[in-house]
Amino acid sequence: MDFDKILSGYKGKVCILSVEEYEDGKYGNITIVAGNKAHYDEMEFVMHHPFVPGSPYEEYFPKERNFEDYCYRSAIKGRPLHTYVCLPQMGLWLNMFLIPLESDREGVGYCVYLYEVTPEADLEQRVSLSADISSVVLQTCIKLRSSNNTREAFDVVIEDIRNLCESDYCCVLLTDKQTRTCYKFGESIKPGKGILSIDNFLDDGFFDITETWKDTIGDSTCLILKDEDDLMWLKSVNPVWYESFTGSGARNIVLFPLYYNGKNLGYVWVVDFNIYNTVKIKETLELTAFFLASEIANYQLLNKFETLSLVDIMTGVNNRNAMNKAVDKLLKGKEKIEFPFSIISTDLNGLKRVNDEKGHIEGDMLLKKAADILKEVFHGAEIFRAGGDEFVIIARGMGDEELSKKLKMLDKKVNIEDGVFLAVGSYTLHEGDDLREAMRRADENMYINKKDYYEKNPDKRYR
Repeated sequence: MDFDKILSGYKGKVCILSVEEYEDGKYGNITIVAGNKAHYDEMEFVMHHPFVPGSPYEEYFPKERNFEDYCYRSAIKGRPLHTYVCLPQMGLWLNMFLIPLESDREGVGYCVYLYEVTPEADLEQRVSLSADISSVVLQTCIKLRSSNNTREAFDVVIEDIRNLCESDYCCVLLTDKQTRTCYKFGESIKPGKGILSIDNFLDDGFFDITETWKDTIGDSTCLILKDEDDLMWLKSVNPVWYESFTGSGARNIVLFPLYYNGKNLGYVWVVDFNIYNTVKIKETLELTAFFLASEIANYQLLNKFETLSLVDIMTGVNNRNAMNKAVDKLLKGKEKIEFPFSIISTDLNGLKRVNDEKGHIEGDMLLKKAADILKEVFHGAEIFRAGGDEFVIIARGMGDEELSKKLKMLDKKVNIEDGVFLAVGSYTLHEGDDLREAMRRADENMYINKKDYYEKNPDKRYR
């Protein structure tokens, strides 16, 4: 075969790949048998040595199972293929075309490989998908964006993905490196399959398994295990996950990391899918994963803002905004008051004096110490920083007897802690009592306690 003649008509970077086919239908060596001048120049620039025709492809391109599968499908199965993918480990984008060639050798197939690598994504290429794939991805975007409940929308989209892949199971799992935990963001299980939810496997060791996925995927955009050969490969490179995966009864998987702004948020995968539609499934999930990651990042950001809006950053307890919302829900009956119900109002005595004499850094440390004491004594109750030096505790289900024990414990604790002096007032609601009146009475009792403290300790007076 005259490879140079075939390549002479191409301007861009192009080479010809040969793929060995064994009698059992599996493939063997994949070789770059020839290349045009642009390919020669690219290889010399990247590899810093001249290209040698007839070399194994992995001497010039990253060894990658998905790429090998594409070469096999084109050279042996005769399918023209195109894909546009991110190479996350290299920070590059690859646009590649594979065109099958008629072979003049038995047991060897050929394909023309055209490629272009760029540091930035080409948006036109990202949307150059077939009509059916574009339709699926568009529907995913619409469903995610048109819903007011992100978690519910994800459940619908994940079920759509599972049905598209003709899969028994689909899941989105998010990971958190700081806490070394992972949690299910959504899943879909085909009815009647008896497959257990991922919740049954999320023990303390599961995060360790997810940590190995990045290296197993390597330079690929995803991991595709479709048959026994692929599973044997997994066993050789990641035996721990292999045992976990096969132990669950799964036969194949397509696994995509969810990247957003270079950060891996988690993974989406389908199990026991239709292997005859592998290429379509890969291309669909490739772009879908991009939108899923974007939506998850937005959801997490909004949750973070909401948390920040309800938490006092300095002390770590809830802030006044959170207290107002909690009280509003109780007053409007959105949350039922479980009697008995105790309100504790506290104020940090002497804070202004510490701020004036020792500085606000010392004053902030005193506030943090007071908050820590309240969290320790009233563990499980709702603690709010209602103002500069004021804290309010809502203790649902706490009656007079338990409250008395807690207040004695608090009194001993603040006497031990150097510099922390709390004025405390409380009131316990019983059936028929009014919440607003209870909060007013607790506040009044706190000021009575504060006045008594300064009468006994005039040297501590801050005004």
